[in-house]
Amino acid sequence: MTTHTNQQNPASEADTRVAVVTGGSRGIGRAVSQKLAADGLAVVVNYARDASAAEEVVASITGAGGRAVAVQADVAEEKEVAALFDRAEAEYGGVDVVVNSAGRMTLSTIADLDLAALDAMHRTNIRGTFVVAQQAARRLRAGGSFVGFSTSVVGTQFPTYGAYVASKGAVEAMTLILAKELRGRDVTVNTVAPGPTATDLFLNGKTPEQIDQLAKTPPLERLGSPEDIANVVAFLGSPAGHWVNGQVLRANGGLV
Repeated sequence: MTTHTNQQNPASEADTRVAVVTGGSRGIGRAVSQKLAADGLAVVVNYARDASAAEEVVASITGAGGRAVAVQADVAEEKEVAALFDRAEAEYGGVDVVVNSAGRMTLSTIADLDLAALDAMHRTNIRGTFVVAQQAARRLRAGGSFVGFSTSVVGTQFPTYGAYVASKGAVEAMTLILAKELRGRDVTVNTVAPGPTATDLFLNGKTPEQIDQLAKTPPLERLGSPEDIANVVAFLGSPAGHWVNGQVLRANGGLV
């Protein structure tokens, strides 16, 4: 699709920082895409299936004077993710921030979980994170950042989250290792672990009573918003957050 630029404040390719946001068309990923664009980054909005949602995000960014393009890729497919990064480099000259917000969640007791659902979830959450991180490690420019996604349930250990937490625990385990492997590159690697956040993924299948109970659990007594999480991601991807490295940050309003 055509890339739109801010004509009122044009920036050269060399001056523009560039972000790739997987799962960037909905929920937290959508908020991250919009926040990074508002902060002046050109954003490659990745999506898996819903092209119209991704185009809506791009339209919201370009309508506000930002720069964005929508690109389809399955995060678990190496060739598709490589092509995603190729497109980012072709459009904007390089990649400075990679945010892997693409994810899948299936809730069930361990005893009852369909193993096909387990495989599908781990394909996206573990393999997908690894594939995206691999391309990020190869391509991020100096001063760049990779931000992965986990969940605060790794710590709270709610029932029915066993398989989901297992996949996100793998993401946390990779974080410091990748940070160490990128020694000397001036590239940071961190993971954000949100608490209960008001997204379709979180709200789906829960009763109003369950949602209300979870909202009251943190000391701040509310659900997080996608924008709350996007602000954390934007900090980690910015020069201001560049001394934070190899960390898992629980963004959850004090949920323990």
